[in-house]
Amino acid sequence: MTMWVFGYGSLLWNPGFPVARREHATLYGYARSFCMRSIHHRGTEETPGLVLALDEHPEAHCKGLALAVEPGHEARTLDELRERELISSAYVEKMPDVHLDNGTVVNAVTYVIDPDHVQYCGGLPLEDQAQIIARAVGGRGPNTEYLYNTAEHLAEIGLHDPDLEWLSQRVRTLTA
Repeated sequence: MTMWVFGYGSLLWNPGFPVARREHATLYGYARSFCMRSIHHRGTEETPGLVLALDEHPEAHCKGLALAVEPGHEARTLDELRERELISSAYVEKMPDVHLDNGTVVNAVTYVIDPDHVQYCGGLPLEDQAQIIARAVGGRGPNTEYLYNTAEHLAEIGLHDPDLEWLSQRVRTLTA
């Protein structure tokens, strides 16, 4: 049986595991949002950055990629994803239904934000997000790099995200 992973942020451009197949997909009930303070990868405890998370909203949906793990790499992929995504317990691992654009529905490993976690910061105005992203740097590099790579890859695969497009432009202006 194929193991699927739903990518909506850095997994789009840096999955970190062998991908056998990529399919455009939609996850219902969640919105892609810079609603998680990053104190490890894209910021520090003193100067947190922001990373994307799936924020639960019943009327929302998130377009991303369903990534099929190369057969034989499932256990290692799950271990590595957990090490990467569950570093601070702000994310919760789920296996929701993900709707592929071809009409197929699959269960996919998905990481969503825990709204009760101290790193949750849902509802920040876009300007505040831009100001934070423009200055934060963490263990995996500048927060700007994370934003630009994600926005560019979404555009590259034909997925329109107006908030990320606005943020990308605004942060470029702030850092010019």
